[in-house]
Amino acid sequence: MREDGGVNSLHDPTRKQFASDNYAGAHPEILDAIAAANGGHQIAYGEDVYTARLSEVFEQHFGDGIEVFPVFNGTGANVIGLQSMLPRWGAVIAASTAHINVDENGAPERVGGMKLLTVDTPDGKLTPELIDAEAWGWGDEHRAQPLVVSITQSTEVGTVYTPDEVRAIADHAHERGMTLHMDGARIANAAAALDVPLRAITRDAGVDVLSFGGTKNGLLFGEAIVVFNQQASDGLVYLRKMNMQLASKLRFISAQLIALLEGDLWLRSAQHSNAMAALLRGRLDELIENGELPGLSFSQATQSNAIFAKLPDGVADRVREKFRFYDWDADQNEVRWMCAFDTTEADVDAFVAEIRQAFAA
Repeated sequence: MREDGGVNSLHDPTRKQFASDNYAGAHPEILDAIAAANGGHQIAYGEDVYTARLSEVFEQHFGDGIEVFPVFNGTGANVIGLQSMLPRWGAVIAASTAHINVDENGAPERVGGMKLLTVDTPDGKLTPELIDAEAWGWGDEHRAQPLVVSITQSTEVGTVYTPDEVRAIADHAHERGMTLHMDGARIANAAAALDVPLRAITRDAGVDVLSFGGTKNGLLFGEAIVVFNQQASDGLVYLRKMNMQLASKLRFISAQLIALLEGDLWLRSAQHSNAMAALLRGRLDELIENGELPGLSFSQATQSNAIFAKLPDGVADRVREKFRFYDWDADQNEVRWMCAFDTTEADVDAFVAEIRQAFAA
Protein backbone atom coordinates (compact mmCIF):
# COMPACT_ATOMS: atom_id res chain seq x y z
CA MET A 1 0.00 0.00 0.00
CA ARG A 2 1.33 3.43 -0.94
CA GLU A 3 1.46 6.31 1.52
CA ASP A 4 -1.39 7.99 -0.36
CA GLY A 5 -3.58 4.93 0.14
CA GLY A 6 -3.18 3.58 -3.38
CA VAL A 7 -1.98 0.10 -4.31
CA ASN A 8 1.58 -0.54 -5.41
CA SER A 9 2.08 -2.46 -8.62
CA LEU A 10 2.84 -6.08 -7.77
CA HIS A 11 4.28 -7.00 -11.15
CA ASP A 12 6.73 -5.72 -13.74
CA PRO A 13 4.48 -3.89 -16.24
CA THR A 14 7.25 -3.91 -18.86
CA ARG A 15 7.32 -7.71 -19.07
CA LYS A 16 5.10 -9.36 -21.70
CA GLN A 17 4.12 -12.96 -22.27
CA PHE A 18 2.99 -14.95 -25.31
CA ALA A 19 0.45 -17.23 -23.65
CA SER A 20 -2.79 -15.34 -24.26
CA ASP A 21 -4.17 -11.98 -25.32
CA ASN A 22 -6.10 -12.21 -22.04
CA TYR A 23 -2.80 -11.60 -20.23
CA ALA A 24 -2.70 -8.02 -21.49
CA GLY A 25 -4.06 -5.22 -19.35
CA ALA A 26 -6.77 -2.82 -20.44
CA HIS A 27 -6.04 -0.36 -23.25
CA PRO A 28 -5.47 3.18 -21.91
CA GLU A 29 -8.39 4.49 -24.01
CA ILE A 30 -10.62 1.90 -22.35
CA LEU A 31 -9.53 3.00 -18.89
CA ASP A 32 -10.25 6.59 -19.90
CA ALA A 33 -13.76 5.55 -20.94
CA ILE A 34 -14.40 3.90 -17.59
CA ALA A 35 -13.22 7.03 -15.78
CA ALA A 36 -15.44 9.21 -17.99
CA ALA A 37 -18.46 7.04 -17.18
CA ASN A 38 -17.76 7.27 -13.45
CA GLY A 39 -19.11 9.89 -11.10
CA GLY A 40 -22.68 10.79 -10.35
CA HIS A 41 -25.57 8.37 -10.63
CA GLN A 42 -26.96 6.48 -13.60
CA ILE A 43 -29.91 4.09 -13.61
CA ALA A 44 -28.75 0.53 -12.95
CA TYR A 45 -29.22 -2.66 -14.98
CA GLY A 46 -28.90 -1.08 -18.41
CA GLU A 47 -31.28 1.86 -18.25
CA ASP A 48 -28.32 4.24 -18.43
CA VAL A 49 -27.31 6.63 -21.20
CA TYR A 50 -24.18 4.63 -22.05
CA THR A 51 -26.08 1.43 -22.78
CA ALA A 52 -28.57 3.41 -24.88
CA ARG A 53 -25.67 4.92 -26.83
CA LEU A 54 -24.08 1.50 -27.21
CA SER A 55 -27.00 0.24 -29.27
CA GLU A 56 -26.54 3.18 -31.65
CA VAL A 57 -22.82 2.45 -31.96
CA PHE A 58 -23.41 -1.21 -32.77
CA GLU A 59 -25.94 -0.17 -35.40
CA GLN A 60 -23.25 1.92 -37.08
CA HIS A 61 -21.29 -1.31 -37.65
CA PHE A 62 -24.07 -3.83 -38.17
CA GLY A 63 -27.13 -1.88 -39.36
CA ASP A 64 -30.55 -1.16 -37.94
CA GLY A 65 -32.92 -3.67 -36.40
CA ILE A 66 -30.45 -5.45 -34.12
CA GLU A 67 -30.51 -6.15 -30.39
CA VAL A 68 -27.45 -5.77 -28.15
CA PHE A 69 -27.01 -7.35 -24.71
CA PRO A 70 -23.74 -6.54 -22.88
CA VAL A 71 -22.48 -9.30 -20.58
CA PHE A 72 -19.47 -9.91 -18.33
CA ASN A 73 -17.52 -12.51 -20.33
CA GLY A 74 -17.30 -14.69 -23.41
CA THR A 75 -18.56 -17.89 -21.82
CA GLY A 76 -21.64 -16.02 -20.66
CA ALA A 77 -22.18 -14.57 -24.13
CA ASN A 78 -21.88 -17.98 -25.77
CA VAL A 79 -24.05 -19.88 -23.30
CA ILE A 80 -26.84 -17.31 -23.14
CA GLY A 81 -26.78 -16.62 -26.86
CA LEU A 82 -27.05 -20.33 -27.66
CA GLN A 83 -29.68 -20.85 -24.97
CA SER A 84 -31.85 -18.22 -26.61
CA MET A 85 -31.62 -20.08 -29.93
CA LEU A 86 -32.60 -23.54 -28.68
CA PRO A 87 -35.45 -25.45 -27.10
CA ARG A 88 -34.50 -27.73 -24.21
CA TRP A 89 -34.08 -30.66 -26.59
CA GLY A 90 -31.79 -28.77 -28.93
CA ALA A 91 -28.18 -29.48 -29.87
CA VAL A 92 -25.33 -27.41 -31.27
CA ILE A 93 -22.96 -28.54 -34.01
CA ALA A 94 -19.45 -27.17 -33.46
CA ALA A 95 -15.83 -27.94 -34.24
CA SER A 96 -14.21 -30.22 -31.67
CA THR A 97 -11.67 -27.44 -31.00
CA ALA A 98 -14.38 -24.83 -30.35
CA HIS A 99 -14.10 -22.83 -27.14
CA ILE A 100 -17.61 -23.92 -26.14
CA ASN A 101 -16.38 -27.53 -26.25
CA VAL A 102 -12.89 -27.46 -24.76
CA ASP A 103 -12.55 -24.30 -22.65
CA GLU A 104 -15.88 -23.57 -20.97
CA ASN A 105 -15.87 -26.38 -18.38
CA GLY A 106 -19.18 -27.86 -19.42
CA ALA A 107 -21.05 -24.55 -19.09
CA PRO A 108 -23.00 -25.00 -22.36
CA GLU A 109 -24.20 -28.42 -21.19
CA ARG A 110 -24.57 -27.84 -17.46
CA VAL A 111 -25.72 -24.24 -17.38
CA GLY A 112 -27.18 -23.93 -20.87
CA GLY A 113 -28.74 -27.39 -20.87
CA MET A 114 -27.77 -28.11 -24.47
CA LYS A 115 -26.04 -31.00 -26.22
CA LEU A 116 -22.84 -30.32 -28.17
CA LEU A 117 -22.31 -32.36 -31.34
CA THR A 118 -18.65 -31.93 -32.24
CA VAL A 119 -16.81 -32.50 -35.50
CA ASP A 120 -13.07 -32.89 -36.00
CA THR A 121 -11.55 -30.37 -38.43
CA PRO A 122 -8.01 -29.98 -39.78
CA ASP A 123 -7.91 -26.20 -39.32
CA GLY A 124 -10.59 -25.38 -36.77
CA LYS A 125 -13.09 -24.46 -39.50
CA LEU A 126 -16.41 -26.13 -40.20
CA THR A 127 -17.66 -26.66 -43.75
CA PRO A 128 -21.09 -27.68 -45.02
CA GLU A 129 -19.74 -31.19 -45.58
CA LEU A 130 -18.35 -31.45 -42.04
CA ILE A 131 -21.59 -30.12 -40.59
CA ASP A 132 -23.51 -32.93 -42.28
CA ALA A 133 -21.60 -35.46 -40.17
CA GLU A 134 -23.87 -34.44 -37.27
CA ALA A 135 -26.77 -32.71 -39.07
CA TRP A 136 -29.20 -35.62 -39.03
CA GLY A 137 -31.83 -37.32 -36.90
CA TRP A 138 -34.51 -34.65 -36.94
CA GLY A 139 -37.72 -36.10 -35.55
CA ASP A 140 -35.89 -38.96 -33.80
CA GLU A 141 -36.91 -38.76 -30.14
CA HIS A 142 -33.74 -40.62 -29.12
CA ARG A 143 -31.41 -37.97 -30.49
CA ALA A 144 -30.83 -34.39 -29.37
CA GLN A 145 -32.07 -32.26 -32.24
CA PRO A 146 -29.31 -30.42 -34.18
CA LEU A 147 -30.80 -26.94 -34.46
CA VAL A 148 -27.83 -24.55 -34.26
CA VAL A 149 -24.41 -24.45 -35.91
CA SER A 150 -21.75 -22.53 -33.97
CA ILE A 151 -18.54 -21.31 -35.62
CA THR A 152 -15.64 -19.38 -34.09
CA GLN A 153 -14.12 -16.31 -35.77
CA SER A 154 -11.17 -16.32 -35.68
CA THR A 155 -10.95 -20.00 -34.79
CA GLU A 156 -9.26 -21.51 -31.77
CA VAL A 157 -6.26 -22.33 -33.98
CA GLY A 158 -6.00 -18.82 -35.38
CA THR A 159 -7.52 -19.44 -38.80
CA VAL A 160 -10.13 -17.16 -40.33
CA TYR A 161 -13.42 -17.75 -42.16
CA THR A 162 -13.86 -15.64 -45.29
CA PRO A 163 -17.25 -13.99 -45.88
CA ASP A 164 -18.00 -16.56 -48.59
CA GLU A 165 -17.19 -19.43 -46.22
CA VAL A 166 -19.51 -18.03 -43.54
CA ARG A 167 -22.25 -17.52 -46.14
CA ALA A 168 -21.92 -21.10 -47.37
CA ILE A 169 -22.32 -22.39 -43.82
CA ALA A 170 -25.24 -20.06 -43.10
CA ASP A 171 -27.09 -21.09 -46.25
CA HIS A 172 -26.44 -24.76 -45.56
CA ALA A 173 -27.72 -24.44 -41.99
CA HIS A 174 -30.77 -22.39 -42.91
CA GLU A 175 -31.75 -24.79 -45.68
CA ARG A 176 -31.87 -27.55 -43.05
CA GLY A 177 -33.90 -25.55 -40.55
CA MET A 178 -30.91 -24.67 -38.36
CA THR A 179 -29.61 -21.26 -37.32
CA LEU A 180 -26.05 -19.93 -37.14
CA HIS A 181 -24.24 -18.67 -34.06
CA MET A 182 -20.79 -17.10 -34.20
CA ASP A 183 -18.39 -17.04 -31.27
CA GLY A 184 -16.64 -13.77 -32.05
CA ALA A 185 -14.24 -13.59 -29.13
CA ARG A 186 -11.61 -12.46 -31.66
CA ILE A 187 -13.97 -11.10 -34.32
CA ALA A 188 -11.89 -7.92 -34.59
CA ASN A 189 -8.76 -9.91 -35.44
CA ALA A 190 -10.64 -11.75 -38.17
CA ALA A 191 -12.04 -8.56 -39.71
CA ALA A 192 -8.61 -6.93 -39.56
CA ALA A 193 -6.97 -9.95 -41.19
CA LEU A 194 -9.53 -9.98 -44.00
CA ASP A 195 -9.63 -6.17 -44.30
CA VAL A 196 -13.43 -6.17 -44.26
CA PRO A 197 -16.06 -4.44 -42.08
CA LEU A 198 -17.39 -6.37 -39.10
CA ARG A 199 -20.75 -6.65 -40.83
CA ALA A 200 -19.26 -8.46 -43.85
CA ILE A 201 -18.40 -11.60 -41.87
CA THR A 202 -21.46 -11.57 -39.63
CA ARG A 203 -24.84 -10.13 -40.54
CA ASP A 204 -24.24 -9.85 -44.27
CA ALA A 205 -22.92 -13.42 -44.35
CA GLY A 206 -26.01 -14.88 -42.69
CA VAL A 207 -25.05 -15.08 -39.00
CA ASP A 208 -28.14 -15.03 -36.77
CA VAL A 209 -26.57 -14.38 -33.34
CA LEU A 210 -23.06 -13.13 -32.54
CA SER A 211 -21.03 -13.27 -29.35
CA PHE A 212 -19.00 -10.07 -29.79
CA GLY A 213 -15.63 -10.14 -28.04
CA GLY A 214 -14.04 -7.22 -26.24
CA THR A 215 -11.80 -8.58 -23.48
CA LYS A 216 -9.22 -10.10 -25.82
CA ASN A 217 -9.03 -6.82 -27.72
CA GLY A 218 -8.26 -4.45 -24.87
CA LEU A 219 -11.31 -4.25 -22.62
CA LEU A 220 -10.96 -4.64 -18.88
CA PHE A 221 -13.93 -6.98 -19.05
CA GLY A 222 -17.04 -7.22 -21.17
CA GLU A 223 -18.57 -8.79 -24.27
CA ALA A 224 -21.93 -8.46 -25.99
CA ILE A 225 -24.56 -10.71 -27.51
CA VAL A 226 -25.76 -9.24 -30.80
CA VAL A 227 -28.98 -10.56 -32.33
CA PHE A 228 -29.35 -10.03 -36.07
CA ASN A 229 -32.32 -12.33 -36.60
CA GLN A 230 -34.99 -11.88 -33.93
CA GLN A 231 -36.80 -15.02 -35.12
CA ALA A 232 -33.71 -17.08 -34.25
CA SER A 233 -33.44 -15.89 -30.64
CA ASP A 234 -35.91 -15.53 -27.80
CA GLY A 235 -35.85 -14.66 -24.11
CA LEU A 236 -32.48 -12.96 -23.86
CA VAL A 237 -33.88 -10.23 -21.66
CA TYR A 238 -34.66 -12.93 -19.08
CA LEU A 239 -31.80 -15.35 -19.74
CA ARG A 240 -29.11 -12.75 -19.13
CA LYS A 241 -30.34 -12.16 -15.57
CA MET A 242 -31.12 -15.82 -14.93
CA ASN A 243 -27.55 -16.74 -15.89
CA MET A 244 -25.98 -14.07 -13.65
CA GLN A 245 -24.65 -12.01 -16.58
CA LEU A 246 -26.64 -8.79 -16.03
CA ALA A 247 -24.34 -6.19 -14.47
CA SER A 248 -26.01 -3.78 -12.07
CA LYS A 249 -23.54 -1.04 -13.07
CA LEU A 250 -23.88 -1.94 -16.73
CA ARG A 251 -22.72 1.51 -17.84
CA PHE A 252 -19.10 0.45 -17.23
CA ILE A 253 -19.31 -2.43 -19.73
CA SER A 254 -21.20 -0.28 -22.23
CA ALA A 255 -18.73 2.60 -21.94
CA GLN A 256 -15.85 0.27 -22.75
CA LEU A 257 -17.58 -1.15 -25.81
CA ILE A 258 -18.42 2.39 -26.98
CA ALA A 259 -14.76 3.36 -26.69
CA LEU A 260 -13.78 0.24 -28.62
CA LEU A 261 -16.28 0.66 -31.47
CA GLU A 262 -17.16 4.33 -31.80
CA GLY A 263 -13.84 5.08 -33.46
CA ASP A 264 -11.28 2.67 -34.84
CA LEU A 265 -9.74 1.37 -31.60
CA TRP A 266 -11.12 -2.11 -32.27
CA LEU A 267 -9.37 -2.14 -35.64
CA ARG A 268 -6.11 -0.54 -34.54
CA SER A 269 -5.69 -2.97 -31.68
CA ALA A 270 -6.54 -6.03 -33.80
CA GLN A 271 -4.31 -4.95 -36.67
CA HIS A 272 -1.44 -4.48 -34.26
CA SER A 273 -1.76 -7.86 -32.56
CA ASN A 274 -2.08 -9.55 -35.96
CA ALA A 275 1.00 -7.69 -37.21
CA MET A 276 3.04 -8.79 -34.20
CA ALA A 277 2.07 -12.41 -34.81
CA ALA A 278 3.06 -12.07 -38.47
CA LEU A 279 6.37 -10.51 -37.38
CA LEU A 280 7.07 -13.35 -34.97
CA ARG A 281 6.23 -15.94 -37.62
CA GLY A 282 8.42 -14.13 -40.15
CA ARG A 283 11.42 -13.90 -37.80
CA LEU A 284 11.18 -17.60 -37.02
CA ASP A 285 10.77 -18.51 -40.69
CA GLU A 286 14.03 -16.69 -41.44
CA LEU A 287 15.86 -18.61 -38.74
CA ILE A 288 14.42 -21.91 -39.98
CA GLU A 289 15.65 -21.12 -43.50
CA ASN A 290 19.08 -20.38 -42.06
CA GLY A 291 19.13 -23.75 -40.33
CA GLU A 292 19.18 -22.29 -36.82
CA LEU A 293 15.98 -23.90 -35.53
CA PRO A 294 16.12 -27.56 -36.59
CA GLY A 295 12.88 -29.37 -35.85
CA LEU A 296 10.68 -26.29 -35.48
CA SER A 297 7.64 -26.37 -37.74
CA PHE A 298 4.28 -24.63 -37.89
CA SER A 299 1.07 -26.62 -37.63
CA GLN A 300 -1.43 -23.95 -38.72
CA ALA A 301 -1.47 -20.94 -41.01
CA THR A 302 -0.81 -17.68 -39.16
CA GLN A 303 -3.84 -15.63 -40.17
CA SER A 304 -4.66 -13.64 -37.03
CA ASN A 305 -2.80 -13.11 -33.75
CA ALA A 306 -2.03 -16.76 -32.98
CA ILE A 307 0.91 -18.97 -33.96
CA PHE A 308 0.87 -22.74 -33.59
CA ALA A 309 4.25 -24.47 -33.66
CA LYS A 310 5.78 -27.88 -33.01
CA LEU A 311 9.06 -27.97 -31.13
CA PRO A 312 11.70 -30.63 -30.46
CA ASP A 313 11.65 -32.31 -27.05
CA GLY A 314 12.68 -30.03 -24.21
CA VAL A 315 12.72 -26.77 -26.13
CA ALA A 316 9.37 -25.49 -24.88
CA ASP A 317 10.33 -26.00 -21.24
CA ARG A 318 13.59 -24.10 -21.72
CA VAL A 319 11.82 -21.17 -23.35
CA ARG A 320 9.20 -21.20 -20.58
CA GLU A 321 11.89 -20.41 -18.04
CA LYS A 322 11.59 -16.82 -19.32
CA PHE A 323 8.28 -16.63 -21.24
CA ARG A 324 4.98 -18.26 -20.41
CA PHE A 325 2.86 -19.95 -23.08
CA TYR A 326 0.63 -22.98 -23.34
CA ASP A 327 0.89 -26.45 -24.81
CA TRP A 328 -1.80 -27.06 -27.40
CA ASP A 329 -1.12 -30.76 -27.94
CA ALA A 330 1.55 -31.93 -25.51
CA ASP A 331 1.80 -35.36 -27.13
CA GLN A 332 2.84 -33.66 -30.38
CA ASN A 333 4.99 -30.97 -28.72
CA GLU A 334 2.57 -28.45 -30.23
CA VAL A 335 2.40 -25.05 -28.56
CA ARG A 336 0.38 -21.85 -29.00
CA TRP A 337 1.90 -18.36 -29.01
CA MET A 338 -0.43 -15.36 -28.85
CA CYS A 339 0.18 -11.66 -29.46
CA ALA A 340 -1.87 -8.85 -27.91
CA PHE A 341 -2.66 -5.20 -28.58
CA ASP A 342 0.32 -4.18 -26.43
CA THR A 343 2.90 -6.63 -27.80
CA THR A 344 5.85 -4.68 -29.20
CA GLU A 345 8.54 -5.45 -31.75
CA ALA A 346 11.03 -5.45 -28.88
CA ASP A 347 8.92 -8.11 -27.11
CA VAL A 348 8.97 -10.23 -30.26
CA ASP A 349 12.74 -9.83 -30.59
CA ALA A 350 13.27 -10.86 -26.96
CA PHE A 351 11.07 -13.91 -27.43
CA VAL A 352 12.84 -14.94 -30.62
CA ALA A 353 16.20 -14.54 -28.90
CA GLU A 354 15.05 -16.85 -26.12
CA ILE A 355 13.88 -19.44 -28.64
CA ARG A 356 17.25 -19.29 -30.40
CA GLN A 357 19.05 -19.75 -27.10
CA ALA A 358 16.85 -22.72 -26.21
CA PHE A 359 17.70 -24.39 -29.52
CA ALA A 360 21.39 -23.64 -29.09
CA ALA A 361 21.29 -25.29 -25.69
